[in-house]
Amino acid sequence: MPGPGIHFGAAALLAFWAVLIAELVSDRSLYALASLGLRFRWAVVFAAFAIAGAAKMMVATLLGGVIMQFQGHWTYLVSAVAFFVSALLIWVDEDPETDQENTRRVSWRKGLLVCFGSFFFTEWGDPGQIAAAALVLNSHMVLATWIGATRALMLKGAAVLTLGVQIRHRLPHRSLRIVASGSCCVLGMLAIGESVMG
Repeated sequence: MPGPGIHFGAAALLAFWAVLIAELVSDRSLYALASLGLRFRWAVVFAAFAIAGAAKMMVATLLGGVIMQFQGHWTYLVSAVAFFVSALLIWVDEDPETDQENTRRVSWRKGLLVCFGSFFFTEWGDPGQIAAAALVLNSHMVLATWIGATRALMLKGAAVLTLGVQIRHRLPHRSLRIVASGSCCVLGMLAIGESVMG
């Protein structure tokens, strides 16, 4: 049962605030989001981030206490592999000689796939998910917590991508590809480091 005096709107607002703070303070997906925003279209990255984030928050809110025990050695390894695959897919560029409309369509599909994989398969058991799980354990309000947590992720994503779009307009295409791919490689190496240290 919901805690005394906790209403749906209050639970959603509390989840929004707690998850937003947790994500901004200690979540590395900010860097992946920024680097992918340099390489792919804003709308594609944001859509992939929103879908992956909503799905992960649904898992966190439904599994509650289980997700709080989820952080471990193998999650770092899965994250590392996903980051390295993303770096490879970002680096492999379309042939500039191909038809422009076909290139745009392939780029959209590729961008959605790369971005969704980068966000969905990395950072499981991160501070935002743990905060959402803990709130569900306290309030027993799964839907309200999921709505608040997902909105927090979307606000974070929009803010980071807005900065990325401004940078993208100032850098040449090849530089963007190098920065985005290199950033994913660095994140992969950090994940391996945490796996070894953990």
